[in-house]
Amino acid sequence: MVMPVYVGALELDLLLGDVHSLKQKRSVVRPIIAELRKRFEVSVAESGHLDLHRRSLIGVAVVAADAQHVRTVLDACERTVAGRPEIELLAARQRLLGPEDE
Repeated sequence: MVMPVYVGALELDLLLGDVHSLKQKRSVVRPIIAELRKRFEVSVAESGHLDLHRRSLIGVAVVAADAQHVRTVLDACERTVAGRPEIELLAARQRLLGPEDE
């Protein structure tokens, strides 16, 4: 029996608080990425706004055999980031690919 595979992606567009350098930006973004990796066992990377001090685009990816599990994990990642007081979540976009998306 072949199990289906679902891949979910989440883009988080962030506005950082009182950040005036790329070094300060890293000190805010790295703990967010580390928390998501550890807590949800997902792949995470800063993937955009790399040269801007107060903006960051974080990408999150998860793979599972159940589409609902993928959605649940991505929703939890979004809530976790949105709940951090030092950042403002400007936008979040989710995508789900499954066996029917060949």
